[in-house]
Amino acid sequence: MACNARRRMASTRVLWQTTPALPEQLLAFSLFSLAGAITPGPNNTISTLSGATFGFRRTMPQMVGVSIGYPLMLAALGLGLGEVFKVAPWLHGAMRYVGAAFLLYLAWKLVRANAPESAGSARPVGFFEAFFFQWLNPKAWSIALGAIAAFTTPGLSTHAFLWEVATFTLISVVVTFPSLVLWCLFGVAISAMLKDERKRRIFNYSLAVILVLSIAVLFI
Repeated sequence: MACNARRRMASTRVLWQTTPALPEQLLAFSLFSLAGAITPGPNNTISTLSGATFGFRRTMPQMVGVSIGYPLMLAALGLGLGEVFKVAPWLHGAMRYVGAAFLLYLAWKLVRANAPESAGSARPVGFFEAFFFQWLNPKAWSIALGAIAAFTTPGLSTHAFLWEVATFTLISVVVTFPSLVLWCLFGVAISAMLKDERKRRIFNYSLAVILVLSIAVLFI
């Protein structure tokens, strides 16, 4: 019986040592993710313009694409995708240039965006565009890499580590989507102001400048 008791105590210690993210760690990760999701960036800029130009319903595919694409990218990095860039560093450099080109294209689109009353002649960013853009989004990369480095627990068992990554992925979904909705609703709220040609032009150019400036982050 003494032997069995020692085995149970040993197994309890092993379980404790392999327990993933504690509640305070999850809270810290949630606040970190919220700060990253709610602050201005390419995704929020696109949601705002799309909400103003196309309305909430037609912006939904873009918001869902981001809300699924970013958490999956976070999970992939957590499971070791970042090691690929150590083996092939040129790949990361290539992605930066592709991301810069895509952001320049979006900036050009924003400048040429139609006013809300004629939005039927233009097409909002779709689900797959938003989904795959996360792999080229400099802000998404910096937040995801920072989160993995700061909040994952070293030395976990495989099962505990997978559980931790899955938990962080789910939190990212829960935090990302409402943040995009807020930015989209902001765009919807000011859409009435943008029917004036001059105001629309100022708005579009301002958002285009924000996207162009975010390209600089790729090369810092």
